[in-house]
Amino acid sequence: MTENRLLRNQLKGRIRLSDGERKTLAEIGQKLGRQALAEVATIVKPDTILAWHRRLVAKKFDGSTRRKAPGRPMIDLELEALILRIAKENRSWGYDRIVGALANLGLTVSYQTVGNILKRHGIPPAPERKTTTTWKEFIRTHMDVLVATDFFTAEVWTLGGLVT
Repeated sequence: MTENRLLRNQLKGRIRLSDGERKTLAEIGQKLGRQALAEVATIVKPDTILAWHRRLVAKKFDGSTRRKAPGRPMIDLELEALILRIAKENRSWGYDRIVGALANLGLTVSYQTVGNILKRHGIPPAPERKTTTTWKEFIRTHMDVLVATDFFTAEVWTLGGLVT
């Protein structure tokens, strides 16, 4: 106790305790009781330690462990991946068409949810997706022409002379 008193005199200001430290003190304080705490507890008042214990007991029975997060439940990650795959593979399909395709698979999702998922992943709506083409898709669709132009050359006469 003397050592604790000497160390406490060297500390300036208020001591900040973490939740884990409060929990530990509350458990020990409950076992000791109010009279023993009055002799031992010097950082905080014995009533404070016992109040922490009462709060722990109340939290145990308040149902917070069974309580769900507010709002609508999150969409399943597998379903989100499927929506993204459908949107990327079928660039001309709008939200409603994607919802219809999912309904054919027995999955129920609203068009607004599909739109939110695509926006969250940076995929534009169908009219913009249809007009823009990725390089990977462009090369894949024009591969036969690109291969032919890369390997075959022809000599042509122009006003400047013979040009390859």
